Amino acid sequence: MATYSEIQKAVRVEKFRIWFAWACGAWVGIGVIGTTQDIRIWGVVTQIVFGGLGVLATVAAVRMTNALNRRAEASRREVLGSDWQ
Repeated sequence: MATYSEIQKAVRVEKFRIWFAWACGAWVGIGVIGTTQDIRIWGVVTQIVFGGLGVLATVAAVRMTNALNRRAEASRREVLGSDWQ
């Protein structure tokens, strides 16, 4: 059985991975938007596409973090007992 400390470390690592991937994707998207902004219609298209993808990626990252928090809470209760708040 996992200890409370192990669960806490695993949750922290997974959250870091989720948000690091989000930040890397945002960096790439900003780079693509920046390089295509001078190309008339393609600049607008890439801004719309990457803007939409950014919103979707943010929603996905928040949902993944929330799901991870729920699973971690259940694991903590299992390890520490049901009376832990």
